[in-house]
Amino acid sequence: MAINFFKEQIKFTLNKSKERKAWIKQIATDYSKKVIELNYIFCDDEYLRQVNIDFLNHDYYTDIITFDNSENDSSIEGDIYISIDRVKENATTLNQNFEVELNRVLIHGLLHLLGFKDKTAIESKNMRLLENESLLKII
Repeated sequence: MAINFFKEQIKFTLNKSKERKAWIKQIATDYSKKVIELNYIFCDDEYLRQVNIDFLNHDYYTDIITFDNSENDSSIEGDIYISIDRVKENATTLNQNFEVELNRVLIHGLLHLLGFKDKTAIESKNMRLLENESLLKII
């Protein structure tokens, strides 16, 4: 069970990485899933925009892109790219603490890997409820 944190084109230090790993594993376990390998890649806006262009043919900024590499329904394998620039801006816009917003985005990516979507208004509302539930469980 490996959860890894990487950086691309950004100076960023993730605080409390052990606690966050334990929290992420616990949330996966709550949904009866086992984390095989989960890579979080923290980057800047331009790096993630290029990932968005190269892999999804979308030419816009986003806070997160999740790639599911899972081979079966009981395990999680994936890569989650997070723009720290977007997380900072979202935190400011939402009048939220950066660490809380970062945790929300971390768990948002995991929820996608757990099979939850956010394309419709109902799905987005459910996703936000699940994020909030997960945020209450952080170690």
